[in-house]
Amino acid sequence: MEVRDPVHGSIHILNEEVPIIQDAFFQRLRNIKQLGFSEYVFPGATHTRFIHSIGVMNVGDRAFDKLFKGFHSTPDLLKLKETFKLACLLHDIGHAPLSHTTEYVMPGLQDLKIPKEFLSPKDQTSKRMATHEDYTIKSIADSSFAKSFHLVESSFGVERKYIADLIRGSTQNESYFTLEGINYFPLLHQLVSSELDCDRMDYLLRDSYFCGVSYGSYDLDWLLDNLEICVEGNKAFLGITERAVVTFDDFLLSRYHMFVMVYFHYRAVCLEKLLYKYFETAPDEYRIPADIEKYVEHDDHFLMKTMRNSKNRYAEQIVKNKIPPKVYESFNLDQKAQLEKVQQFLEEEGIEYIRSSSKGRLSKYYEGQEPQEHVTYPMKVVRKYYDSQSRIISNINEATELFQKFAHSHEINRLHCYRSSMTTAQASQLKDLTSH
Repeated sequence: MEVRDPVHGSIHILNEEVPIIQDAFFQRLRNIKQLGFSEYVFPGATHTRFIHSIGVMNVGDRAFDKLFKGFHSTPDLLKLKETFKLACLLHDIGHAPLSHTTEYVMPGLQDLKIPKEFLSPKDQTSKRMATHEDYTIKSIADSSFAKSFHLVESSFGVERKYIADLIRGSTQNESYFTLEGINYFPLLHQLVSSELDCDRMDYLLRDSYFCGVSYGSYDLDWLLDNLEICVEGNKAFLGITERAVVTFDDFLLSRYHMFVMVYFHYRAVCLEKLLYKYFETAPDEYRIPADIEKYVEHDDHFLMKTMRNSKNRYAEQIVKNKIPPKVYESFNLDQKAQLEKVQQFLEEEGIEYIRSSSKGRLSKYYEGQEPQEHVTYPMKVVRKYYDSQSRIISNINEATELFQKFAHSHEINRLHCYRSSMTTAQASQLKDLTSH
């Protein structure tokens, strides 16, 4: 099977993978837009998590082939590759409709009844709400979707448990990921979820292309050509060669610019806040079911139809793409202090407002100069000496200054309010406050 993709060109799908892609669980992603409400700002952004997921698998296929180029093609290697490719393909299988805001109406984790062997020890007793990642694990672990894996299981020896482990980021059976005494789980998980994962490598190019902007452009081929396996002890980590550090910087900056110019666009962010208001004020109109088989029905169209039939004013605003006017926006600490004054005025006057905060770090990997404690698998940089086989391996933050320059989160705060509900005097006072 071949897929024609505007971003990567022809993508070859193995016959064994076709039943997975044709299953209703995966086909559901055709009706989940990759950028949710961003379509209301960038009309071309109608691309879906269906083609994004296939694109991620394609990038993963190329990355794996580069990293394991010198390995003999053994059954264990093929099993490892197919397990990894499916983790790339299925990383978003449980994504909720429209936006992450929809996780607000998900049930508790325990209501999903995910088999314990697919959960971390902490999550086995957790009282937290479920997330889209939990629905991903449930889909793979315990649903009718499981029957579509029969060919990859019989042909490659793939076990669904370890697809889920790569997505979750932890495993109790390192031997499944071990080749010639080296545990490749850390490296493969990094390619699924890290600073330089296949997800980001695809969505930056794809989102940029469909939004009609150039902010997400970077040299994918060069990055892939310079991926390296870095072994410390008996564990393999993801690395890049020193000559690709500048390209990696460009990759990080592309992500930063996409967040500021696309993902943090005030209209899309405000629509997400209105969606939250809808869920909050009409709690009985829309809920995500705990039954995974019923969840297949829940896509963007299902939620939009629910809101079109709703009398809730926030739902009506979303459907009509009408947001309250933006009255103030802050990009730095000085502006944020003034924003707090504007917000206080609105509260004291009893004027309804919506505050949206868009916050993101150039990298979740480092804060300041040191790795954060929760970073389990550090990314590496390799310096090669061409007159010998020796190599020097260091952590990525020792090779680029971008982590230090962008150590603090970039935060944009906005206030929207309904001007029609204000008196002339209130409108005048608001104008004075927001003109500073």
